[in-house]
Amino acid sequence: MSIYDELKMKVFYSGNRVNLLIGINVIVFLLVTLISVFSYLFVKPNFIDPLVRSYFGVPTYLPQLLYRFWTPFTYIFFHDGLFHILFNMLWLYWMGRIFEEFLNGKKLTFVFLAGGIAGALFYILCYNLIPVFAGNVLSSTLIGASASVTAIVIATATLLPDYTISLLLIGPVRLKWIAIFYVIFDFISLTGPNAGGHLSHLGGAIFGFFFIKSLQKGNDWSKPFENLFKPKSKLKVVSKNQNVNTSRAKQDLPNQEEIDRILDKISQTGYHKLTKKEKELLFNASKSDEKR
Repeated sequence: MSIYDELKMKVFYSGNRVNLLIGINVIVFLLVTLISVFSYLFVKPNFIDPLVRSYFGVPTYLPQLLYRFWTPFTYIFFHDGLFHILFNMLWLYWMGRIFEEFLNGKKLTFVFLAGGIAGALFYILCYNLIPVFAGNVLSSTLIGASASVTAIVIATATLLPDYTISLLLIGPVRLKWIAIFYVIFDFISLTGPNAGGHLSHLGGAIFGFFFIKSLQKGNDWSKPFENLFKPKSKLKVVSKNQNVNTSRAKQDLPNQEEIDRILDKISQTGYHKLTKKEKELLFNASKSDEKR
């Protein structure tokens, strides 16, 4: 199996939502960056970055938001530079794995998306209601998954406040202290140059906190979202050949029972726990499914 095929399996077929979300963000970042580099080399001035912010970044000016109504969702998947996406994806990887382990991938996806939208709405609301930001309403736009990641961080810490992770140069730290630091840092940074970004973080944090508190009381906000994607096997093995090679074709493809067993194993232990043979069987089945 090639590196491309291995990455494809890990991102799109492993059932791991952390891998999927990171993969989508990285793919979008690489595409935009490559186009931006070519634009810089051959078309001056570079028009890609302003274009991305204009059509995919969320604005605070309400009349503009009316005809850019998709931006509270799309802004989540665009980033302003390498370090911006790097730190977002690292925190998503660290905290998302814990979240997914104790809850599930669908709730992780819901909190990531809904937390990002909540962050955008909080940012828009504050810029239009708080006088100090009034002078920037016409020109301010926001991109990045920081609000979504903050929602995951705070939700995980609210769910498991005493869960301990080891941080570089610091050592073992409980999640509740990381969450408290996150919120305090964002609040005191509201007087800085990236006030809009920190407001969106706080919006995501508020959503993540109340989502878990509501869940602990038996009210699952993600239920309608989860019902849209009821689990079912998308890989079906069907032999259409009616000639003498039919039996050989069937032998080359894993049967549906084997596919279901592998998918169940992924949902319980993750893609990385599959054997090499199981990965190859799943990959071959996905290829046959694509051809149909």
